[in-house]
Amino acid sequence: ARPFPWEPEARAAGAPRAGSDPRCPRALSGPGMFADRTAPGADVQSLWRSARSARCEAKTCQTGKISTAEAAAQSHTARDAAVQTEQSKDAVQDFQQEVQVDYTGLLSFLQRVEDAVIKELNKNWKSHAFDGFEVNWTDQDETVLCLHTLSYPEAQDQNLQVTGVSWNATGSVIACSYGRLDDGDWSTEKSYVCTWNLDRRGLNPQHPDLVVDVPSSVMCLAFHPSQPSLIAGGLFSGELVVWDTSRTEDPVIWRTGMTDDTHTDPVYQVHWLPDTRHRNHARLLSVGTDGKILVWREERDGRLALAEGFAIVAQQIPRSTRLKKVAWGEAAVGVTSLSFSPFDADVFVVGVEGGYCLRCSSTAQGPALPPPGGSVPLRAPAELAFSPHAGPVYSVSCSPFHRQSCFSLPLSLRNLFLSCGTDGQVHLHSMLQTQPLFALQLSKKYLFCVRWSPVRPLVFAAASGEGVHLFDLGRSMQKPTVSLKQSVSDCPVYCLEFNTKHTRLLAAGDAAGTVKVWQLSSDFTEQGPREMNHLEQLASEIMD
Repeated sequence: ARPFPWEPEARAAGAPRAGSDPRCPRALSGPGMFADRTAPGADVQSLWRSARSARCEAKTCQTGKISTAEAAAQSHTARDAAVQTEQSKDAVQDFQQEVQVDYTGLLSFLQRVEDAVIKELNKNWKSHAFDGFEVNWTDQDETVLCLHTLSYPEAQDQNLQVTGVSWNATGSVIACSYGRLDDGDWSTEKSYVCTWNLDRRGLNPQHPDLVVDVPSSVMCLAFHPSQPSLIAGGLFSGELVVWDTSRTEDPVIWRTGMTDDTHTDPVYQVHWLPDTRHRNHARLLSVGTDGKILVWREERDGRLALAEGFAIVAQQIPRSTRLKKVAWGEAAVGVTSLSFSPFDADVFVVGVEGGYCLRCSSTAQGPALPPPGGSVPLRAPAELAFSPHAGPVYSVSCSPFHRQSCFSLPLSLRNLFLSCGTDGQVHLHSMLQTQPLFALQLSKKYLFCVRWSPVRPLVFAAASGEGVHLFDLGRSMQKPTVSLKQSVSDCPVYCLEFNTKHTRLLAAGDAAGTVKVWQLSSDFTEQGPREMNHLEQLASEIMD
């Protein structure tokens, strides 16, 4: 039988006595009857925590980390969607049913107003209120703005002046020549020809797209009328040079060289002429203060050879009974400017240092006396001398309005030209009479250039020692409509040119070596109704 709990169990046979086993850490000793024991714990799973976990309830006071991400609002793909909803067929039918036309009443109304409508239509058909009017879809601008101020710092460091400006055939490139028009020995001074493409996105006003070094001062230049890369220039030395701006290594393609045929004085104007014999070629005309007007043709070896020429000699200038007697010299008369008539390719006007404007003809056959030396005999072209300025004539400009047939324009409008000079006056001439139609005292300083607008028959621009002056004869014949200051210091403006392609642009070069490109307002570029008739009436009143 099992002993009582307070009694030790019976020891089996051969078992060691309590306290005698060395592996036991603490053996019962003594007479005690109790022993230490550790009962295993009971694990009861919590149903409350498992229920909260299933409901995703927070078990702690600290919230967990919230993860965020940025997303672009712009979608990767775009799609056009019409805002206007499509109309259902039922709605169209309902709309058509709602519209009811009273054809009987409409017919009665048209019969009542028929005579009045036909009368007004006949009146409008015979009206000339909108003659010459063209719709302009561009925005209207009432002010003249300076778009660009172009310069070449190296030329300005040498105190060189802008002696000429020209637009190329596309109207996007402007070229200027550097030289000096004031007194001094500058025949051997280095100069430049620079170009800027105004359509270039990275346009730098002080860094030309092309710079051509020239060993002599360049007095004038002109782009080819149809080949945008060709520029002709006249030098102080009397030589002519043609550059091709598409050639970066050596842009010179033709030149006259210094021969017996070249000018002996500075060249003040160059002009491209069409070659009637060769359509793909052009001839080059030059004028100089040696009195010569020379026509050059290109040669295969890069030379410009003299094709024909003229000379203005004092003894051969026609006299007019209405002109005052002038003590003409016996030497050649220096030519400073030239302009061709758009109605007759054989007629041109020249301005000379003696203050006169001369009407000339390229078909003249009389030899120039005395015959100058050279490979080609020169002819005397002068046919008529006009009433003079009080000083040398620096610029002439024939009216460019030749888009209409010569026979559709009055005779008085086919022969108009402008002239200006050192007396500060602008003369409006007709080639049919010696006296000017009117003389406008524009400035107390010199006038260096005058140009007729390519789009407005009543508008012209003049360059003076004070700036640029724009005239609209429809507004006033006494004073400029707008005067533009080229610089703060009243720097003289030596040259200007309208852009025939972009007709709102006007370029002007000054003595400080800068070229300003002006954007004209719509008042100077939009031809009003019957403007040609206004100019005809103006000329007729003055002539009467």
